[in-house]
Amino acid sequence: MDLNWLRTFADAAETLNFRKTSERLLMSQPSVTVHIRLLEESLGILLFKREKNRVSLTEEGRHFRQKANSILAQMDQSIEELQAFAQGYRQKWTLAISPLMAETILPYVLKSFTRDHPDLELVIQVEESEHIEELVETGQVSAGISALRSKRQDIHCETVYNDPLLFILPRDAYDDESGPAVSGEAMLQSAILFTHHHPAFWDELLLKLRLRVTGIRTMKVTQAHIAKRFIQEGLGVSFLPKSMVRRELIEGRLMDAHFDLFPLPTVSTYFLAKQMGELEKEFLQRVQSVHFS
Repeated sequence: MDLNWLRTFADAAETLNFRKTSERLLMSQPSVTVHIRLLEESLGILLFKREKNRVSLTEEGRHFRQKANSILAQMDQSIEELQAFAQGYRQKWTLAISPLMAETILPYVLKSFTRDHPDLELVIQVEESEHIEELVETGQVSAGISALRSKRQDIHCETVYNDPLLFILPRDAYDDESGPAVSGEAMLQSAILFTHHHPAFWDELLLKLRLRVTGIRTMKVTQAHIAKRFIQEGLGVSFLPKSMVRRELIEGRLMDAHFDLFPLPTVSTYFLAKQMGELEKEFLQRVQSVHFS
């Protein structure tokens, strides 16, 4: 039995359309028909009912679909593991991280961590913080770094670092010494405020802002790095964690304004794991050691 016959069957069982399967698998439609026929002959079982220009799975075909998908998944996993072994990897460690983490601390950690663990296949899975806890809980990832604290008691949750929130504006034509004082209230009334790019603080912060400032116009931008880029282009303003904009502030591509309407909150980043083994402890320590205060 040819493995390609199984792949063709699995796709055709999903689409129930040989033309669509041919397009998805980049093969001719007659080749799809041949693969299905050869598979049916090999098994001695009819997998599809053919009625005019429509096909449907037989009862045996529906049963075999699950088996075929399982075989293909097992084969793909075995090939992936073999390729990893050939590259010298002897252990796989999958880390789910929030986009904020990917943008800030992670690049400073990865170089030394991978150098010190040449036999470790490190997989970085960028996920929204709302999903990371479940991925850790179900074992789909080895550990996670999230902007949200874990709610489950069986997950080890440790604060990685705390980050002050800053009021971030586009860079103006003045330097810090000669420029006029920037009014936070005036900026909020005149510029678009980019919101909801962090899962923890926006609802409460917006409520406070609207109680103190009239005429605020908002735009939801759910990715912090996009909000940051929009600010650099002069499209609006926002509140961002300090670690997110540290480099841009140093290089003069953004500016942070004094904000005195009320104290801004501090946001936290959390490390989540089912068990804190030596690898998890080491990675956490490395992240904490390079955090920029």
